[in-house]
Amino acid sequence: MRSPTELTAAFRGRGLKVTPQRQLIFRLLDGNTAHPSAEILFAAAEAQMPGISLRTVYQTLNDLAEMGELNQLDLGTGASRFDPNVGDHHHLVCVDCGAVRDVHVSGARQLTPDGGPQGFVLDAPHVIFRGHCSECADAAQRS
Repeated sequence: MRSPTELTAAFRGRGLKVTPQRQLIFRLLDGNTAHPSAEILFAAAEAQMPGISLRTVYQTLNDLAEMGELNQLDLGTGASRFDPNVGDHHHLVCVDCGAVRDVHVSGARQLTPDGGPQGFVLDAPHVIFRGHCSECADAAQRS
């Protein structure tokens, strides 16, 4: 994802309003590797800018996704997550706390289902590894 300054220019270039609320969301996403949900971003934004609406957060996220600036992910954690890293990568998901991390997988582009695509036209594989993050694994061992 581009920098907050570049996103501001890109929004203006598309004729979209650039508000202080949207600029805050750009800043919250800049360098964010936590794959936040809209609700998590809303809580962080509201802490800095009381009165911001959840609708504004969702609309800004949807606009950014439409522009190709972030990916909306369904990782099976309950809520859509948003990933500013639009490069080629995959994900590790903790089954306990829902933490999400980026991971690179060698040879993932060559993955195909056994028996062919069975009537599907494959775009690109997306690999999701499920397990326990180090914090949850450590907590389980202490119990």
